[in-house]
Amino acid sequence: MHVIGVDIGGTKIGVSVGTNTPSILDKEIFETTDPETSIEKIIHIIDKYIEKYHNIKAIGISCGGPLSVENGTILSPPNLLGWDNINICSILSRHTNLDVFLENDANACALAEFLWGEGRGSKHMCFITFGTGLGAGFILNGEPYRGASDMAGEIGHIRLSKYGPTAYGKQGSFEAFCSGAGITRLASSLMEKYNNRADVLKFSSKYLQDKKMTTKMLAEAALDNDEFSLSVFNYSANYLGRGLALLIDILNLEKIIIGGVYSKMEKYFYEPMMEVLQNECLSYSVNSVRVLKSSFGDDIGDYGAIGIALKNLI
Repeated sequence: MHVIGVDIGGTKIGVSVGTNTPSILDKEIFETTDPETSIEKIIHIIDKYIEKYHNIKAIGISCGGPLSVENGTILSPPNLLGWDNINICSILSRHTNLDVFLENDANACALAEFLWGEGRGSKHMCFITFGTGLGAGFILNGEPYRGASDMAGEIGHIRLSKYGPTAYGKQGSFEAFCSGAGITRLASSLMEKYNNRADVLKFSSKYLQDKKMTTKMLAEAALDNDEFSLSVFNYSANYLGRGLALLIDILNLEKIIIGGVYSKMEKYFYEPMMEVLQNECLSYSVNSVRVLKSSFGDDIGDYGAIGIALKNLI
């Protein structure tokens, strides 16, 4: 059985074909732009897949919230400017005559890890998207949890500090400290705090001179043991611990699985994060939880979208 997965992210969109093995047979990626242009590209790729694979059964779409799962509508995600009230399921269903299912990206990734990855065997787990933005998908008592209006898991909006960078419309939010976009803003604010003094920043000139600093650039500098870059990731790791401590004490989770930036840079996050958890969490709760990086790497969104289609078919 073949299904198509569409993973709509703030910076890129992936369209893939997969099976329930699970495996990804084909995949194309392109930059996210306005909804009209992006959907046109999605349809073009889907048409190619339908022609190439003759037994496509359904389409699953993974996208950041807010959205309406029941209506198949992308409402107005903060990291998708202009994507307002887009009835993506209806558009694709009319074009392909296939069943199309929409799910919050974090919930989709949680489902993939629960079915096939690090979440197997658990009943109470959480997946955290640490990408352009920050969100969480929950599996509680073995079932996905969406909340009253499909808004459960918007942990990026939690304010962790009165100060710091701004993301998700809120200064000092969890997303401002722990997301790809947030880390670059965090680095910029720390540079301003030190008035760009190179002797304090210990930040190599090739990075300081680049006005378009990115998280990838900071990661490369950290791998070169650049002290300022390492301090930025350590700062982020501490706030990651503060945010996770809230989830652990409230939900008493078995596993927290983190993708995106964390999965690539785990060695810079894990120890300072765990130190915060040990200090902040109830001992019974923190001793019952494991924090793991995603087992799917950059493909987690694709497996999540494929998992949506398969789960709804079954």
